[in-house]
Amino acid sequence: MQQLLKKKRQSGSEGVIQGFIIAFLLLFTLMCLLPFLNILGSSFATPSEIATRTFIIIPREFTLNAYRYILSTPTIFQSIGVSILVTVLGTFLSMVVTSLMAYALSRKYLHGRGIFNFIVVFTMLFSGGMIPTFILVQSLGLIDSIWSLILPGVVSAYNMIIMRNFFQGIPDSLEESAKMDGCSDWGVFFRIILPLSLPSIATISLFYAVAYWNTFQSAILYINDSSKWPIQVLLRQIVIVSSGMNADASSVDVVPPAQSVKMAVITIATLPMLIAYPFVQKYFVKGAMVGSVKG
Repeated sequence: MQQLLKKKRQSGSEGVIQGFIIAFLLLFTLMCLLPFLNILGSSFATPSEIATRTFIIIPREFTLNAYRYILSTPTIFQSIGVSILVTVLGTFLSMVVTSLMAYALSRKYLHGRGIFNFIVVFTMLFSGGMIPTFILVQSLGLIDSIWSLILPGVVSAYNMIIMRNFFQGIPDSLEESAKMDGCSDWGVFFRIILPLSLPSIATISLFYAVAYWNTFQSAILYINDSSKWPIQVLLRQIVIVSSGMNADASSVDVVPPAQSVKMAVITIATLPMLIAYPFVQKYFVKGAMVGSVKG
């Protein structure tokens, strides 16, 4: 009887704790969700409503003027194409280089492995800086080239270390058995390591894709031709013009509602990554956490 009462008390206390956890998670979810809903609702609101209401989720009167203004820019779709090209090509090249480098540095029999790992970590603490990087890009003839948005950041030391640690978590016995069956190092990598590393690959690919999609500073520094601007730079130009500041407004055909344009710009810049995230979400936690705690 006492054991039953004890179990009931434990289950009751566990239920209370679980209720607090659920309430905390719901509150945290609302804190993350409400600002974005406010941005989305404000992008469809009229300027007068934005001026009179400080928080908008569902506007009283829907208007598409902000989106019409953004889409009236003739180079908007060209900039989206540039961003898609940079994101797809950059993510592919980054994953090829990062995965090969991470696999090599994860093998304990690699000569000089410790030195190479130290060099990688060193780059996380110290970098050349903006001006030396610009001089390097200029000397390579990459100014006004799409490659200037890809090659300088083709490898992230942080992402490489996460993938390296994930590879280290794969049992060595799999590699040994594959080599006993006549598999080369390339065969082990493509037939054993990569198929077992889909969570890590999906996670790191998302990291790279977000970084390339949000490319801004590199485009400001290296791209002078407006026809090669990625979407982030063009949206910045649209915000500047809509705010009445000095900017090139030759590509704009209508008078914008300034505040709603800013909200629409945030929505357009964020939406592609929000659409892509659910497809890799199931790999995200496993890929990031396993790679970050092992090794």
